[in-house]
Amino acid sequence: MPDSLVLLQFGADFYSVRFEDLEGRPAFTVNLVDENPNLILKLVREAAWAQQHPNIMGPNSSFFYFGPNRSPGYLVYGNSRTQPMANSRRQKKDGSTSRYFLAQSGAEYKWRMSPQKLECVDSKGVVQAVWEVARLEDEFHARLTIKPSALAIVTEILTTLALNRLAIAFNW
Repeated sequence: MPDSLVLLQFGADFYSVRFEDLEGRPAFTVNLVDENPNLILKLVREAAWAQQHPNIMGPNSSFFYFGPNRSPGYLVYGNSRTQPMANSRRQKKDGSTSRYFLAQSGAEYKWRMSPQKLECVDSKGVVQAVWEVARLEDEFHARLTIKPSALAIVTEILTTLALNRLAIAFNW
C-alpha cells in the first residue's frame, strides 16, 4: 500500500503491547488496567504521534471491559457509551472467518482473518489496514500498515484489531 503508515507492534502479550512508527515514536499502547474481578484493558493513542498526522479523528482511547472468565463484555471509545464487544465482531455467515464492525461514523468495515494476517476492508472492498506477523528475525512482533484514508478511524481500527486477536486467543 503506497504512501501508507507503518506501525510496528512490540510485544505479543495482550496486556502490554505498544505500536511505534518507523521513526520509533510511540503511536498506541495497550495496558492492563485491572484484573479483579474482571479483566480491563485500555488502548491509548499517543498525542505526540497523532499530532504528526492531521487527518486523525475520533477518540484517543478505548477500554475493553471483559466479562467473567475473560468472556466478551463491553467496549467504550473515549467518553462515549458502552457497546457490546459482539457488536464489533459480527459474523454475517456461519463458518466465515470475517468479522464486521460499524465505525462511529456509521460506515461498515470488515476484518478478513487468517492466522498470520488480518486485513481491514471498507464496504467497497478496499483494504484500509493490514496486520501481519513479523518474521522470526525481526525485532518486533507484527507490522500494521494503514492507508492514509483510514486515519480518521485509526483508534477504531486498532481497537477492533486488538479485540479480534483477543477473541482468537480466548477462543470465543
